[in-house]
Amino acid sequence: MSAPVRIGILFGGPSAEHEVSCASALGVARALAGGGYRTVAIGVTRSGGFRLLPDALLAELRDRPAGARAIDDRLVVSGPSVELRAGPRPGVVQVCAGNAPGAVHAELDVVFPVLHGPFGEDGVVQGLLESLNVPYVGCGILASAVGMNKVAMKRALRAEGVPVTPYVAFDAHTYRAADDPEKLVVGLRRPLFVKPASMGSSIGISRVGEGDDLAAAVEEALRHDQLVIVEQGVTGRELECAVLGGWRPEASAVGEVRVAGGWFDYQQKYFGDSDPMIVPAALPDEVTARVRELSLRAFAAIGGWGLARVDFFYDETTGEVYVNELNTMPGFTAHSMYPKVWAAVGVGYREVVDRLVELARVRHAERPATPVGNAR
Repeated sequence: MSAPVRIGILFGGPSAEHEVSCASALGVARALAGGGYRTVAIGVTRSGGFRLLPDALLAELRDRPAGARAIDDRLVVSGPSVELRAGPRPGVVQVCAGNAPGAVHAELDVVFPVLHGPFGEDGVVQGLLESLNVPYVGCGILASAVGMNKVAMKRALRAEGVPVTPYVAFDAHTYRAADDPEKLVVGLRRPLFVKPASMGSSIGISRVGEGDDLAAAVEEALRHDQLVIVEQGVTGRELECAVLGGWRPEASAVGEVRVAGGWFDYQQKYFGDSDPMIVPAALPDEVTARVRELSLRAFAAIGGWGLARVDFFYDETTGEVYVNELNTMPGFTAHSMYPKVWAAVGVGYREVVDRLVELARVRHAERPATPVGNAR
């Protein structure tokens, strides 16, 4: 009988999406436990340090009844300081609490970085895991970086003929040097959505309608990033589709988000009392097919692997469908859209997690051998 696969769950992190990550990680921990894996939870502090969540605390959090809201039901970053080191053989990483021979707490076969936003979803932690030569779930360095940066993402999508809404982008220096911020958005019609280029969960985003203060919205975005993107708003329906796979990825059912106030902000996502997600969305067959096709094209445009959620605007008056953005590590709570749209086509949460773990191992097995030394 083979030993269970040992999986390290990375969660928390320095970004403003720390709590969201902790909530997603609990959903993943529950699914992995049910799949017979050996799990180790490693919290990432807001300063970037690693903390080993005690096994007893992990089990207690994992097994307790689900909370009323997913954001209230989460793992916690606690425990002794540890570090990740390359293991004694390729494809294994060690969790170590020191340099003594007995300091190795666990050896991991796969790492599942359930991290949202900067540090965890932008290629940084992916680079660390690549350097440790360990399989990990989700997109690689390049796809993660492109997917995290909304400006780079839009450019990649445009280059592949994927429709996006009109936008402009500028950095903090350009904004400070402008005598009138309105000149930076010439050609765009209000309402506008002002966003930090590298942030998720609707953090730092402002809607700017007629008469609203554009400068205040830009200042809010600059609190989170030095690069700002301003998008022209689309009056239409907000749709979401999930992608899962490697060389031949698949697209899920299509879901719809219906919210009050015109857009899906952080408060409604994680603290609302009602569920705004409708799965499957009531759409004409040709629109559903178009969304699924564009999801796969967008995933390919950034070089995705493993998973992504692709968000859309659908303008019913014109029939146009626009890709808003990709999220390469979407929310993973039981209430999140990603597992819901897969469940609608018969792929349960645990199967999604199983397939992601297997995809991590497939990619690692197919990667070129790491050069050792220098022939010269």
